Amino acid sequence: MSMRVGAIDCGTNSIRLLLADVDPAAGALRDVVRRMGVVRLGLGVDRTGRIDPERMAAAVAMARQYAAQCREHAVAAVRFVATSASRDAENAADFISGVEDAFASAGFGVSPEVISGAEEADLSFRGATGDLRAAAIPGPYLVVDIGGGSTEFVRGEAHVEAALSTDVGCVRLTERHLHSDPPTAAEIAAARADVEAAIDSALAVVPFAGVQALVGLAGTVTTVTAHALGLPEYRADRIHLTALPGNEIRAAGGDLLTMTRADRAALPFMHPGRVDVIGGGALVWSAIVERIQAVAGDVPVVTSEHDILDGIALSAAGGSH
Repeated sequence: MSMRVGAIDCGTNSIRLLLADVDPAAGALRDVVRRMGVVRLGLGVDRTGRIDPERMAAAVAMARQYAAQCREHAVAAVRFVATSASRDAENAADFISGVEDAFASAGFGVSPEVISGAEEADLSFRGATGDLRAAAIPGPYLVVDIGGGSTEFVRGEAHVEAALSTDVGCVRLTERHLHSDPPTAAEIAAARADVEAAIDSALAVVPFAGVQALVGLAGTVTTVTAHALGLPEYRADRIHLTALPGNEIRAAGGDLLTMTRADRAALPFMHPGRVDVIGGGALVWSAIVERIQAVAGDVPVVTSEHDILDGIALSAAGGSH
């Protein structure tokens, strides 16, 4: 018997909502509403250690909209997960209080959970892999979730076998290094050094050898895939479970990294909130694809539209959190 749940994923760059009817026994869900807003909660957190007041207000306002939709669609349970920016910020408690008030106004007792990198990885893996198995894409999988402030590496097949969260992401990398338009060779080299160090850290914990598919999640990956496919508009149905050779992904990522902001903004599939940071994200993804090619061979690179948000919805229905 299915139950209707609300899942919210509040990351460094975006805040997303999924309302879904979930069958906990089957581990399956059906979308009712799926939304995203780019609020840049993590803007400047890497430099200041604090969430910017304007960004916090924007995130809380979005939470108020999402709470209203949860009430409108009569959800039975809500889970709100906050990731990298809310782990790192000194004033995270103010953000949590604002979200609690937003949901209380809609009749829900919801508090944002500032989860660990390990749980973030587990939820991402759970959300991403159900469709892979249904599509007969063999494991073991290396699931990579590239966010604004962090990137999770998760290896597993039926369950998580090894995982690590690293502090590189599209927003963090852009703020640290990619200041010119387009980025200079020196800026790209400095950013690349950070990414390679993060991949080295991941390899020490999460084995790449023997992986049968590299699975990429979240907006950076889906945008790079849209570019590789040359889509005339953003089409989630075309992107989901697309498998491409690693060299095509690397070429598309390199192209996005070296474009001007104006050229990226003109791409028909580009979300306006990703224009400034997609170059940093594309650099992260391209470097990971290159490394797995070196270690595991030319395995397929699969893009999933299902990710941590789906994992949060499944966990909300199952009560496992």
